[in-house]
Amino acid sequence: MLAEATTTRISQNEQPKGLEENKQVAHRGGTAARRARENVEEAIGESIISPLNASNKKQLNTSKKG
Repeated sequence: MLAEATTTRISQNEQPKGLEENKQVAHRGGTAARRARENVEEAIGESIISPLNASNKKQLNTSKKG
């Protein structure tokens, strides 16, 4: 989601023309999202990537109770 939103904003700001410019914008958006994920993982000390599907919200709740 972050990669898509970032890429959209870059594209709106720069108005790329043609396939090559759009590919460069998409790459930059993905890179920015990767860096953000890596910074979060470093800050919390664990991976935020989950094999669970977001459509099953009960399984996504991984907080420890008790």
